[in-house]
Amino acid sequence: MSTEPQRRRPSAKGAPQPKLPLGDPSDAWNRPLRPVKDLDEVARQYPGRKLSLGEQRKPMEFYGTPEQPNAFSMDSLEFFLVIAQFFREALPLRLILLMIACQKAGGRIPLTQDEMATVLDVARTKVTEALGEIMSHGIVFRVKRGVYQFNPPYSYRVAEFIPGTETMEPEYIKVDQHVTLKEIRADQSLPELVRFPSLEKMRQEIERLRKERADERARRRREDAKRRQNLKAVS
Repeated sequence: MSTEPQRRRPSAKGAPQPKLPLGDPSDAWNRPLRPVKDLDEVARQYPGRKLSLGEQRKPMEFYGTPEQPNAFSMDSLEFFLVIAQFFREALPLRLILLMIACQKAGGRIPLTQDEMATVLDVARTKVTEALGEIMSHGIVFRVKRGVYQFNPPYSYRVAEFIPGTETMEPEYIKVDQHVTLKEIRADQSLPELVRFPSLEKMRQEIERLRKERADERARRRREDAKRRQNLKAVS
């Protein structure tokens, strides 16, 4: 047997070359570009990869440019959890959500009670009652007529971008949370629960009400059991 390396025979001129399987991504260079209509379909073709797109951000998205971000409030999840358990009526919760939505940079809420009543479609007396209960827990406090302030640890709007008009330049306002906290704590005229907020009293009240309701359910079960025993004894 010859020890010389074997040479590959040249293929016959014009012989057909092997083709890639249909749909193989490596063959994409040989196909004309087609518009993508369904991103899910593209993603399924490459299960091990992540798709990302760069486009102009929409006004309703939760972010803006780093220099002028859209204003969205920072809300404590612990605060949401406590108020969801504490307030048995819907109106205080609706009012808190309205004030979160309407607060400006720095946590100020420029809303009169008449405006709150109009938006929520309830009587002003109901708004006054619900607002008084919310304020009694230090969640918000009154700054002046028609202006309230959120307690920063619960909900706080850091910044807002005010678009310009024909007569006004656009304005970007930012108020850091620690600055507002410092001002509130320095104000001796404010209640202690506002200056040094805590949800502990609301937690204690939640536990008290739960125990009270549990005791009431147990009492009703005992009465029902006693009633059934009496009926059996009579029959």
